[in-house]
Amino acid sequence: MHEVIFLEPVFKEMIWGGSRLSEDFGYDIPGDHTGECWAVSAHKNGDCLVRGGSFSGKHLSELWEKNRELFGGIAGDVFPLLVKIIDAKEDLSIQVHPDDAYAKEHENGSLGKTECWYILDCDKDAKIVIGHHAKSKEELKQMIEEGRFEDLIRVIPVKKGDFFQILPGTVHAIKGGTLILETQQNSDITYRLYDYGRLSDGKPRELHLEKSMDVIGCPHRDISADRTREQFAGAVKEHLVSCAYYTVDRLLINGGADFVMEEPFCIFSVVQGAGSIDGTEVRKGDHFILPAGYGKYCLSGEMELICSSVGR
Repeated sequence: MHEVIFLEPVFKEMIWGGSRLSEDFGYDIPGDHTGECWAVSAHKNGDCLVRGGSFSGKHLSELWEKNRELFGGIAGDVFPLLVKIIDAKEDLSIQVHPDDAYAKEHENGSLGKTECWYILDCDKDAKIVIGHHAKSKEELKQMIEEGRFEDLIRVIPVKKGDFFQILPGTVHAIKGGTLILETQQNSDITYRLYDYGRLSDGKPRELHLEKSMDVIGCPHRDISADRTREQFAGAVKEHLVSCAYYTVDRLLINGGADFVMEEPFCIFSVVQGAGSIDGTEVRKGDHFILPAGYGKYCLSGEMELICSSVGR
């Protein structure tokens, strides 16, 4: 099958969200506190619809269940990946995710959550939280029980174009003034460690201290991104990360280039500019899947895309 599968995003309003998904991408968002665009998702909490083509109006989860050949017939109960754009107008909570084994046991068989962030844009002095300073589980527990979160968390500066791989067990948080594209396992399990005492509907949001302490890795260890570049006549392909769950690349199209898809399927998000794929126009904010067997394809125009596939 040589048909590009375009998807309609699902939007999530959040206490920390803003309006940049409308301002920057032209999306019809539900309100001025829209924090997340679930751009490519077959999760029950946000299942994208196909826009146009042979499968128009069907959910991505339905294609996964009934047309597995589109995805190379790979195994799995659920579509493996979830791609989001996150607009953090305010700070997100300090949080951590479980791995597959912990989630399976404690979260009704859910997948765990390995994720990665590509910084699309951010304020001049933007920062994020990755990691902590506790040297042992005992010190971690003591600092949490004493509410010493300022001492516990590790805050680092970020700039546009930075990339981070976030393993399960990593304390992390996106802070205000940051716009990111997140590629992750298809999971919606988050343990909230600290939320700055904020209220939602007049009440503090739920914390998950015991589960957080169960899964946080001690001491924290950084994962370095091994970014490599491949030059084409009219494009640059930058490899961002490969792990057991996904491979993520960044494509800079400056004129055009031919590529060959060898993966079971590929997900594309246009994050800047406009152009075409095999003659079909695409622009910033479009998200699409190339199904199994698509083979050779041509990207042309002036645009930047983030491409992901299952791990290798």
